[in-house]
Amino acid sequence: MTTTAPSADARALGLAHYAARGVLETVLARYGTTFQQMIALRAVATAETPVERGEVVGYVIDSLKAEAAEADAVVEELLAGGLIAAEASRLRVTDSGRELFARTGAEQKEISARIWGGIPAEDLAAAGRVLSLVTERANRELATLSA
Repeated sequence: MTTTAPSADARALGLAHYAARGVLETVLARYGTTFQQMIALRAVATAETPVERGEVVGYVIDSLKAEAAEADAVVEELLAGGLIAAEASRLRVTDSGRELFARTGAEQKEISARIWGGIPAEDLAAAGRVLSLVTERANRELATLSA
């Protein structure tokens, strides 16, 4: 029996997103952190130098399509938890934040290898092109709707 692979559409994308996010949130919960906090922590932990708070808030807003107050609250949670520290208007990762980022990243890497492993490179490249185009178009639509 021959089966046809399903076409990519918004539902398939949503199902994949929420399945992957569910895995990530389960990992993060074991460390007492949230998906939103990890997005903000990534912005600080991967920077070579301290980052302006506004840039981190903007990164959270852009990544999660969050409101400014929500993004700012996430930064406050990281500061209160000692995962990042403020130096005037700039934020830097602390040793605790760097350790959390490394531990969760290592665990995510192992899980990602199981999820993504064995998918042919040409399929990943095609999916990457399609997802980039969908993201670009959706961001453009969101900007239009928000104007």
